[in-house]
Amino acid sequence: MINLAKRDIQHTLGKFIVTAMGVGMLLGIVLIMIGVYRGMMVEVEILLNDIGADIWIVQENTLGPFAESSRVHKDLRDTLYIINGIQKSEAITFQNIQLPHKDKPIRVVAVGYDIYGTIIPIKQERLIKGRELKNDRYEIVVSDKTGFDVGEEIKLGRNLYKVVGIVSKSVSNGGDPLVYFSLKDAQELQFSYSNKEIQNNEARGIKNSESDMVNAIVATVKDGYDIDAIADDIAKWQHKSVYTADEQKTILTKNLIEKSSKQIGLFTVILVIVSTIIIALIIYTMTLEKMKEIAIMKLIGLPNSLIIEMIVKETLLLGVLAFIFGNIFSHLIYDKFPKLVVLQIPDAWILFGVVLIASILASFVGVKKVISADPAAAIGG
Repeated sequence: MINLAKRDIQHTLGKFIVTAMGVGMLLGIVLIMIGVYRGMMVEVEILLNDIGADIWIVQENTLGPFAESSRVHKDLRDTLYIINGIQKSEAITFQNIQLPHKDKPIRVVAVGYDIYGTIIPIKQERLIKGRELKNDRYEIVVSDKTGFDVGEEIKLGRNLYKVVGIVSKSVSNGGDPLVYFSLKDAQELQFSYSNKEIQNNEARGIKNSESDMVNAIVATVKDGYDIDAIADDIAKWQHKSVYTADEQKTILTKNLIEKSSKQIGLFTVILVIVSTIIIALIIYTMTLEKMKEIAIMKLIGLPNSLIIEMIVKETLLLGVLAFIFGNIFSHLIYDKFPKLVVLQIPDAWILFGVVLIASILASFVGVKKVISADPAAAIGG
């Protein structure tokens, strides 16, 4: 039997392919949107996994430094060691800062840690150039996204910091590059006041009592101990908010990026609906263009089922080609985005299924026109 869909597509092959490419770009953006969401989920876990803490101790009645301001005394780190089950305990700071650059300031998140401590957030696999921090003053390790190189000096506050190492794929939960300071330098940047501010405070009878503060205390638990029980014990006796690693991850995913993920999901749904409507309009237009030919086919006795099969096959082929072009398009541009985009094969297969369903639904527009076609129109000229 003659394949009507094949003959019809061959007749307008160039137009058909260009149309598929246009719809494919829309589907490519859908894949990018899904990839942005996946990237956000990956970025949330980067710093948490690099620190590798089982417990996060933060200021009472706060959600911790990733969600809101948190300040605790550094000496709490030493107090935790007397708690049965605690293996390691370290103080850590987080701060949003702007690194001065020749073009424009670069927004980064500064992580301060004790370089002589037992919990080091810089992982060797991320270090692509230079070394870790070895001196507790005036050294900095930066992300490759900042554009700085080993040996350069960066002026922050009243001091110059020498770049001693470069890390890659090291970002905060918001996608900003991470930089690393010693705990002393980080505390000075975040908690120390300028000389004039200190003088003004002293004139008011206020002393700078925040120089030994940090944003959080992180700890690991020995094997065989109940992490939740230890966290509850610390919260009870130290009067602090305490979160396990899983709870901290939930705070980041639910409280910080939930709205962003919903927004991305809404845009994705809208783009899929728009793609479906466009495919339906294209099929409707293609059907209108050959209504006389369809009328002739019905006049010579071809059944509606054969003509409908042609419309459905064309629609499905258009959807499949659009999906292929969309995949190619998304893989060509995904690494040009400023935020991390993670393209996963399962997401592509799910989108492929959605495209097939959308194509079948879109074909109903052309099918309805075919069924209503009058064979007498073939004689009318």
